[in-house]
Order: sequence, then structure tokens, then C-alpha cells
Amino acid sequence: MRHILFTLLLLCCAASAWAQNPPYKVENIELKMLTGDSCKLPSWGEKHILIFYVDPDRHKQNEAFTYELEENRRASSPKIESFGVLNLKDTKLPKGIIRSMAKKRTAKNRALVLSDENRTLSSSWNLGDCNNKFVLIFISKDGELLFVRKGELTEQDKQEFYALIEQYR
Repeated sequence: MRHILFTLLLLCCAASAWAQNPPYKVENIELKMLTGDSCKLPSWGEKHILIFYVDPDRHKQNEAFTYELEENRRASSPKIESFGVLNLKDTKLPKGIIRSMAKKRTAKNRALVLSDENRTLSSSWNLGDCNNKFVLIFISKDGELLFVRKGELTEQDKQEFYALIEQYR
């Protein structure tokens, strides 16, 4: 019995490590637009995809970095589709208010924001716990998850992200 429990523990640890160590293949998923309509991730298989997966309870985490990205345009390219995904399952804030605030912000910057109401993105892609975290995700147009960072980005995280992005612009 101990051997079986030990084996299961090792498998769980291996699965957890795998989830945090790109690259690995992921599939397109269905989320919702701010209007409530279902949609698949845009430009899947056509462009590389940069996703800002945000828990609204921590929407200001990495705010300086996201504004820096908007200004320096280092992730902007005809080959890269960028958008935000709101993790609505883990927030305690009213979802209607969150959608309304997101609609106002996107009206100004014309960014695309989708919503994840059931942790579809984090569970489908084995990202682990994304509650109270800003998650930066980069996927190749071949569906390979190449970069994931959760929480407050370090300077090293930012440098690794910029080095990766340069290869795909």
C-alpha cells in the first residue's frame, strides 16, 4: 500500500512539474466575450498568441509591465495576437461590474478581453493555481505553450519574456 501511495505522490509531483515547465502542446479552448457570447481563442494556428490571464482581484499586479509593453510595443507584431482573459471563477467581485469596467477600458485602448468563468484556461492547459495571480502566457502558432509566469514578474522573468518574444516577432 505504501508503494502505491508513494507512486501516486511521485506522479502528482511529476504532473505538477510538467505543468510549470514549457514547452508543451495545448489546444484551443472556448471562452466568452465580454458580451457573454462563446468564442474560441482568436488567431489560433494563424499567429503566435500572447495572453494576459488576470484575476480581477489582482488586476494591478504587473500593471507597470503591461503599460510598458503598450508603450514600447516590443510584443507588437503582425505575427502576434495579444489579448486579455479575465479569470472570473476566482474573484469575489461582481462579474457584471468587472465586465463593465473591462468594456470601458477596451473602448479606450481597443484591446480584446475575454472571460474565463470556470477556470477553463488554467485547467485545460495544466497551469495549476492561478488564483490571485497575473499570468503571462505565450503560445506559438503551432499550439506550443512556450512561456508561463504567474504572480509578480521579476526582472529575470521580464528579460526571459522579451528574449523569447524577439524570436517570434
